[in-house]
Amino acid sequence: MQRPMQRGQGGPRGDRRNEERSESGMIDKVVHINRVTKVVKGGKNFSFSALVVVGDGKGRVGYGSGKAKEVPAAIKKGIEIAKKNMISISMSGTTIPHAAVGHYGAGQVLLKPASDGTGVIAGGPVRAILESAGIQNILTKSLGTANPHNVVKATFDALQQLRSEKQYLALRGTEEEGAA
Repeated sequence: MQRPMQRGQGGPRGDRRNEERSESGMIDKVVHINRVTKVVKGGKNFSFSALVVVGDGKGRVGYGSGKAKEVPAAIKKGIEIAKKNMISISMSGTTIPHAAVGHYGAGQVLLKPASDGTGVIAGGPVRAILESAGIQNILTKSLGTANPHNVVKATFDALQQLRSEKQYLALRGTEEEGAA
């Protein structure tokens, strides 16, 4: 008789998060793979589309979508595009400085800071992005669509809205710095 798996030990399919550390030290995660069929005169042409997130674990993260005849080639193209589209995000220790809501299409993503020990409370594409960025404590909620492409873009919209305390003081001007 087989013993039931304890939580955190991984299942028969191994770790459900497709995380890899590449030779450059980046964290690569495959968010979604889609098989695309094009109907042509001679039959059907199949190709694969891969949505990939890449981060350094220190506040820089990017996403890319690659398309090719084979899955590994599509993932490789997605990683290259993601590395070109990386952004830096503001962090406050192991969490984010303030709450933010990102929008893209019908997708909305709410990000809220959390205290130490909370972990990453997120699902699917949002979790992949936040773990790749190096955020360890955060609360999230994905509202609206479940389309991975729109959820990823909404999450990036929310991350780009984040500002650190120093950035807010710089936006306000120097008169506020003396009072603070």
